[in-house]
Amino acid sequence: MTDRARRMLAQRGCDTVLSGVRPASVREQLAALGAGRTDELALDFYGEGGAVEELERRVGALLGTEAVAFFPTGTMAQQVAMRYGAELTGRTAVGLHPLSHPLVHERDAYALLSGLRAVRTADAPRNPTADDVAALDEPVGTLLLELPLRDAGFVLPSWDELVAVAAAARERGARVHLDGARLWESTVHLGHSAAEIAALADSTYVSFYKSLGGHSGAALAGSAELVRYARAWRHRHGGNLFQQWPAALAALAGLDRELPRLPDYVGHAKVVAEALATLPGARVHPAPPHTHQFRLWLPHPAPALDAANLALAEEERAWFVTGWRDTGLPGTALAEVTVAAPALELDADRVVDLAHRFLRRLPPS
Repeated sequence: MTDRARRMLAQRGCDTVLSGVRPASVREQLAALGAGRTDELALDFYGEGGAVEELERRVGALLGTEAVAFFPTGTMAQQVAMRYGAELTGRTAVGLHPLSHPLVHERDAYALLSGLRAVRTADAPRNPTADDVAALDEPVGTLLLELPLRDAGFVLPSWDELVAVAAAARERGARVHLDGARLWESTVHLGHSAAEIAALADSTYVSFYKSLGGHSGAALAGSAELVRYARAWRHRHGGNLFQQWPAALAALAGLDRELPRLPDYVGHAKVVAEALATLPGARVHPAPPHTHQFRLWLPHPAPALDAANLALAEEERAWFVTGWRDTGLPGTALAEVTVAAPALELDADRVVDLAHRFLRRLPPS
C-alpha cells in the first residue's frame, strides 16, 4: 500500500475530522451523481448539450456573465484567457504575482504554449495593489488576479482595493482576468456577490472541485466573443472531450450542496484558527482567515507532524492536519488548514483537545 493510499484509508475511518473531508469511495461518488435528480438529462456530446450546458447556464447566472465555457482543467482555461488578452491587445506580457498559480503550479505553460511573458506585479506575499499596477515598467495585455492568493496564505484584498486595482489595470489598457479557483468562498470577506466580483473583470475562471467537492473541471466566463474563442482553443488544447457529464453532474451537485454552506465554513474557520493559535509555538495566517482556508505553523519537523497525524487517525479515528512541509526556519513546518463540513462539529474546546492529542504523539524534542 502506498503512503497516499494509507492516509486516505485512515482518514475514511475517522469519526472526527478537523481539516478537509473524508474521502469518498468510487461507489459513493457514483451514487451521488444521480442523487436528487429526477430528470432524464441528455448526455453531452463534445461539450454540447446535457449536463455540461446546464452547468454553463448555472454558472453564467451566478457570475452574471454573457457566456460560459466548461473546461476539463483550470490550467487550460487560464492559458486560453491569457492568450485571448494577448491577441486582443497585441501585448504578450501578462501581469502575474510571483506566487500566482501560473508561475508556481503550471510548469511555465503560459510561456511554452502561448509565447507569453510574465511581468511580476508585486514582490510581497500579498495581493497586488493599484499602485503596483501603476508602477509596472512595461504594458501588459492581461492582469491576472488570483482570489484568494493561495500561496501567500489564501489572502484577499479588501473590496475597495480590488476595485482600485481593476481600474488601474484598465487605465493602462490591460484586460483583467480573475483566477477565481476559490472565488466562491471569497464573497464573505469581500462583502459582495460572485456576480459583483466578476463584473470587475473581463474574464473569470472558477473551479468545481477545490471548494465545491466536484470530481474535476472548471469554467471560463465572460463575453460571448471570449467564449467563442475559448471553445476553439479548448479544442486545440485537447480539451474538447467526447463526454463530460460525470464531472458536470458532480459540479452541479456541488453548487447545490456546498455553495450555500461555504459562508458557514468561512465563519467557523475564524473559530478554528483562534483556537489553534493558542498551541505552543503555533502561528496562523491570516488572522483571522479570509476564507475557510489558512496556514498553520508549528515548531516541529514536517515528517514528525505527518507521522503524528497518521498515528492519531489510525489509533484514535481522529484527523487533525496533514500535508506538512518544512520551512526555511529549521524545525518549523507549515500546513494548510481547510475548514469544511466535518469541522463544524468541533467547537473551540474540541479543536484544542484534538490538537493536544495530536501533539502528544510527537517524539520528545
